[in-house]
Amino acid sequence: MSKDAKTLKEEARKAKTRLKKGFWADCKENMEGRLESARKQGVNESKAGRYFAEQVSKEIAGVKEDDFYLRVKEMLLADGEVSDAIGRLTDKPYFDTLSYEEKQRYTLSLSERYLRALERFRRECEFENIDKKA
Repeated sequence: MSKDAKTLKEEARKAKTRLKKGFWADCKENMEGRLESARKQGVNESKAGRYFAEQVSKEIAGVKEDDFYLRVKEMLLADGEVSDAIGRLTDKPYFDTLSYEEKQRYTLSLSERYLRALERFRRECEFENIDKKA
């Protein structure tokens, strides 16, 4: 049996277990509660639905939190949005080993990652209150 077949069988087994344990019924009930809460708070219902569906997908896939995102989140919770965010997130020992061009690429890449993490943080904050009330 190939690795792909084993993986497919494992995923099918996990899906069957979710069905047996009522995962989808619980998920539907939870989603309806969250959407109702979003509606009451005046949050865009379709936007909230997409966000919560994404959370369920991550749960099923077993996605772990990204270390970089956790660092950004910690910084934002502690100090808010700061002007020197890229400097704070820079790996100084590694950065010192780079050439000028590599430093420019590293900084640009870090900036792009930070902006994605910031957007994710803002999205999570927007739905955090709904998430807790559901």
